[in-house]
Amino acid sequence: MARAEIPTKRPLIAVLSAIRKEGNSPLNGFEQGLKELGYVDGLSVDIVYRFAEGHLDRFPALAAELVGLRPDVILATVTPAAVATRALTTSIPIVCPLLADAINLGLISSEARPGGNVTGVSFRTQGLTGKQVELALQMIPDVVKLGYLVNVATGVIIDRQELESTCRKLGIQAVAAEVRSPGDLEAAFQAMADDHVRAVIVLVDGMLFSERNRIAVLAATARLPAIYGFRDHVDAGGLASYGVNLSENFHRAAIYVNKILKGAQPGDLPVEFPTKLELIVNNKAAKALGLNIPPSILVRADEVIE
Repeated sequence: MARAEIPTKRPLIAVLSAIRKEGNSPLNGFEQGLKELGYVDGLSVDIVYRFAEGHLDRFPALAAELVGLRPDVILATVTPAAVATRALTTSIPIVCPLLADAINLGLISSEARPGGNVTGVSFRTQGLTGKQVELALQMIPDVVKLGYLVNVATGVIIDRQELESTCRKLGIQAVAAEVRSPGDLEAAFQAMADDHVRAVIVLVDGMLFSERNRIAVLAATARLPAIYGFRDHVDAGGLASYGVNLSENFHRAAIYVNKILKGAQPGDLPVEFPTKLELIVNNKAAKALGLNIPPSILVRADEVIE
């Protein structure tokens, strides 16, 4: 398929997503943001999609397909998608609503002035993963071993480093459960259960987000209280989350796309940071695990699911 086959001069937006479109509330936030700015697919703009469906090793091939269409801008929904796309083009603007470790990965020169063809919104702030560890200790008594689920196929290591550093400072043993694909999840949870960890941190990742329903079931079956970075995991049955609102990040990404379509250069658009972090608690999941959530946590929570 070539750009010439699209019989219109409407702007073309390409979307490279880590997960499928069905039930993809963050992507819905992006599309809603575009509509609010006057962009309607098939009328004022054309949007093409490629979905990795949780398999991040598909990003290079899917990115090549999208770059070949010569779009006006590419929405790379997660950092590994931005890395795969940036490896193929330095001219097509790339907007990422979930940037992480972007300077070390060579995507931008600085947050204030990215300088190249990549910009977007960060999904983390300094110390966020450490706060998730502290939340686990406040919610779950007698934590000596803390397990954490990490997808080592992504190449993003900043959250892992921060978690391990926090555990060392707090005198907690951090036990890694490394996965590379959805097929590794069951063994990972079994290993953490066998290692008698008292709680689990599920590090932010596209594949783990895609598998959030299954992860919630595995954590409940292993009777492992788990803390997540996004509320979507809690909606799926997880215990608690502390982090940014995904849909809001994607909604803000639409503003970047609008500015670029109106002539702005991505290298001149500063990376934005979360202005609000939200704490979501699933009291129903807590009761199933035999946990009594401290009142101090419930009072702080932005939402408590009963």
